[in-house]
Amino acid sequence: MSDDEGATGSGVDRLASVNLNLLVPLLAVLEERSVTRAAERVGLSQPAMSHALGRVRRLLGDDLLVRQGGAAALTPRGLELIAPLRSLLQQAADVIDSRGFDPATDRRVVTVAMTTSTAFVLGPRLGRLLAEQAPHATLRLRTITVPAEATFTEHGVDVVLISEAHTSPYPRERLYDDRIVVVASTDTPPAASALELVTSVPHVVVDGERRVFPYSVLDEHGIDYHVGRRISDFLLVPYLIAGAGGVGLLRYRVAAAMRTMLDVRIEEFPFPLPGLGIDMVWNPHLGDQHFISWLRQLLFDAARP
Repeated sequence: MSDDEGATGSGVDRLASVNLNLLVPLLAVLEERSVTRAAERVGLSQPAMSHALGRVRRLLGDDLLVRQGGAAALTPRGLELIAPLRSLLQQAADVIDSRGFDPATDRRVVTVAMTTSTAFVLGPRLGRLLAEQAPHATLRLRTITVPAEATFTEHGVDVVLISEAHTSPYPRERLYDDRIVVVASTDTPPAASALELVTSVPHVVVDGERRVFPYSVLDEHGIDYHVGRRISDFLLVPYLIAGAGGVGLLRYRVAAAMRTMLDVRIEEFPFPLPGLGIDMVWNPHLGDQHFISWLRQLLFDAARP
């Protein structure tokens, strides 16, 4: 060992001069982007949290949390720290508590990201199941369109639920299968087939940059249809159809859930379509396997028809 090595020691040895108690409030500040909310989360006073943040800023030589246009934002260094810090603290918690994850006593925030349509299908039952099994935990549902790396690193998401049509660089597992159906007003002729509804009744469509998937199939078959209304949210499709008439193409699970509240009819799509399942993509930085196994089963239970 050289003299330099003896003086500086290993990276682990140098931690002896660092107050590791700062790491828990640091993660809270990075995830909450607010000194006030972070203080409430870890049970510190706001002055104590501000003091802890100041010490970490001096230790790392970075502001970590800054003001930008009246809002709080993380510096690039702050963003980089979230995932490894979360993983490190979870591993430390596992070492200290050899019993592993216990949903009956755990107080963590369980964060699941999904589209508003998927939240409409799963949200109520997922909330009930979590309240029953983990009464001290908090369920946070984040609605997204297409997940990005920041979904995991910045927002503390444990698992993302995405359509199989969307790609992801991480492993995925099917949560449930779904399909596209034709949703129509009950004012339409009862004997009309799905194809007759599609071709004779004005459509309510989601207005986006790309044509919604099932319509490309109608175009390929040369089906003539008329768009009567354009909207920005899939959940409005059955609501507007029930109230003002029309026809729309929607995921079956969403339509079936809506039918418990609205007066609409559901018919099968008139042409073969590929699968349209919902997959689970786990945060690659999440290291608590006991928690992952529990939440995975909870999601399967919530998705059961």
